[in-house]
Amino acid sequence: MTYPVISALTQFTTSFIDLWQQKAGHEPASEMLYGVASPCIVRTQDESVLWLPQPFGSEPSLANVERALNISLIEEGAQFYTSQYAGDMAACFDGLELSLIQVWSDEDFIRLQENLIGHLVTQRRLKLVPTLFIATTDSEMEMVSLCNLSGEVFLEHFGTAKRETLAESLTVFLQKLEPLVSFHK
Repeated sequence: MTYPVISALTQFTTSFIDLWQQKAGHEPASEMLYGVASPCIVRTQDESVLWLPQPFGSEPSLANVERALNISLIEEGAQFYTSQYAGDMAACFDGLELSLIQVWSDEDFIRLQENLIGHLVTQRRLKLVPTLFIATTDSEMEMVSLCNLSGEVFLEHFGTAKRETLAESLTVFLQKLEPLVSFHK
């Protein structure tokens, strides 16, 4: 069975890799992930790691997060986080530059789940609609998130109810993303 979110993420990832090949002549590179183990690593070069996506190896579920908070999470969130291992990917959505969060390894998946739990606990405490963060921005106070109730993608202002709708679904959001090459991340 093909899921639209997984298909859209795979298409974006392919476009991202193709752009790196065109601009840099090699696979995507990351200085931040240098020295961090992952099945994605193709090789190291200078002070960076070159990577390609790999099939997800852990249980493709956010059940640990759901159990910890006694919450049901939107299926698209689990599909987004558990379809592949990859490095974070720079992108642009309607002029907004962002970094699409990806899972780098099994260990990183554990950290991601812990961070999602912390994020959802904060939202619960502040009586905010629950979201799953999917991308970071240059601002420490803004993130791109998937609404756990409506399935919409928001630009969320951390710790507040202020949200701007970016797309009606995660699939549409991923389809509209334009890959960016960043040589310094």
